[in-house]
Amino acid sequence: MLRLLEPKSRLSKKDLLPMAALGCFGVATAQTGFTFGVSLAGAASTGLIFATAPVWGLLLGSLLGLERPTTRNVLGVGLSVAGVAAIVSEGLGSGNTNLLGDGLVLMAAVCVGAYAVLSMPLLERHSPLAVATYPVLFGTPMLLLLSSPQLVGMRWGEVGVWPLLAVGYAAVFATAFAFAAWQRGISRVGANRVLVYQYLITLVGVTSGVVFFGETLGWNKIIGGAVILLGIYLARR
Repeated sequence: MLRLLEPKSRLSKKDLLPMAALGCFGVATAQTGFTFGVSLAGAASTGLIFATAPVWGLLLGSLLGLERPTTRNVLGVGLSVAGVAAIVSEGLGSGNTNLLGDGLVLMAAVCVGAYAVLSMPLLERHSPLAVATYPVLFGTPMLLLLSSPQLVGMRWGEVGVWPLLAVGYAAVFATAFAFAAWQRGISRVGANRVLVYQYLITLVGVTSGVVFFGETLGWNKIIGGAVILLGIYLARR
C-alpha cells in the first residue's frame, strides 16, 4: 500500500535506526508480549493491564522532556501502578502462569506507550503510512526469529481454515490497518489523545473474556481495573 499510494517514500540514513527501534518496541516486543500474555493471563486481565500504556507514554515523554508532569499526573501514575498490583496479586494466588502472563502484558503496554511517543519526531518528516510500514518491515524479521522454534516444528498440514483466517485478520486488520490508522491519529491529534483510546481495549478485552471465554471477574480485577482507569484519567487529563 505504501508503494502504491506513496511511491516516492524513502528512508534517510538518520531514520533507519529510529524506525528499527519502533519496529522492536511496537511490533516485535509488544506483539509477542501481548500474545503470550493473553494466552496465559486471559483476555480480561490483559485488557485491564494493557490500558496502562498511556501512563508509560507519559513517563517516557517526561524523561525526554516532551511533557511536564503535574501533581495530578504523578498521582495518576501511582494509582495505575497500584491497580496493576491489585490485578497481579490475583495471579499470585493461582500459580506462576497468571503472574508471568500479567508481566508480559505489562511489558507490552510499556512498549506501546514508548512506540506512540517515539513516533512523534518521525511523523514530522514522514507520512503516517510510512511510519506504520517501515517499523513493521523492521520488526517482522525479529518476530520470525522469536517464533522460528515453533514454526519449524509445526505440522502445517494439520492447520485448519479458521486458524488461517485468524492469522489473516491479524495481518490485515490488527496490523496493517491498525498501525496505519494509529499513526494517522497521532499525526493529527498527538500521542496523548491517541493513547487515551486504550480505554476501548480495556472495554473490549474484558467484555470479550467474560462473554466468549467464560472468564470471571474477581474483586481484585474489578477494584484494580477501576483504580487503573482513574489513574489514567488523572495522568492524561
